[in-house]
Amino acid sequence: MQNKITVTKLLNMKKKGEKIVELTAYDYPFAQMMDKSGVHIILVGDSLGMVVQGETSTLPVTMDEMIYHTRIVSAGAKNAMVIGDMPFMSYQASTTDAIVNAGRFLKETGAAAVKLEGGASVSHLIKAITEASIPVQAHIGLTPQSVHQMGGYKVQRNEKKLLDDALEVQEAGAFSVVLEGIHAAISKKITQSLAIPTIGIGAGPDCDGQVLVLHDLLGLNEKHVPKFVKQYASLGEQARKGISSFVEDVQSGKFPSEEHCY
Repeated sequence: MQNKITVTKLLNMKKKGEKIVELTAYDYPFAQMMDKSGVHIILVGDSLGMVVQGETSTLPVTMDEMIYHTRIVSAGAKNAMVIGDMPFMSYQASTTDAIVNAGRFLKETGAAAVKLEGGASVSHLIKAITEASIPVQAHIGLTPQSVHQMGGYKVQRNEKKLLDDALEVQEAGAFSVVLEGIHAAISKKITQSLAIPTIGIGAGPDCDGQVLVLHDLLGLNEKHVPKFVKQYASLGEQARKGISSFVEDVQSGKFPSEEHCY
């Protein structure tokens, strides 16, 4: 347990200027790989709707689906902090809903914290959840659950609103905040203004840490890849080659050969 990432360790990392690494995961094998590779935070993102379920947005993802994926990710993470992403309409309707659903992540999955989208408009919910002893990672800027209200996935440049949102979620008790799709200069100012860590995604190099969607990073996403993504592997291409070779071997009778028989 001594290497387990905690809220206190993350706050100390910001104070020391040590960069925080966060990645999304949706299953046990990848959670294990991340944990052994030194990832500090594993976010079970509602992005699973798009990268795992094939949806066009994150909106259809349900609480039960998030609970399932977070539980199996937590089983593979021994040191990394696991955060469950609160899906659309799991917290917006009422404070009671927010607390109950946030509590499900800790009670049913083994996660250590939850993430929810929004700034000043949800600060009262962040306060209520943290007062229930549930750590909260906030998320401001480009918030995918508000895609229809925002008119699409657009870079956020309203400096005053973004800074106000960041200060509000910190005051409400959030232990960190994701900055998504924000002009780099604004993210730098926000990071310098907060005592809690900022985790950037498409928000420049000056955040206290960075997060990416796993399937983007590994080249598993065959759809549009955002500008801010760096692909560190091409697993999709390798997988297609392997599957095609299997198809050819079965159809030609090369597999199974004698060495694969009992």
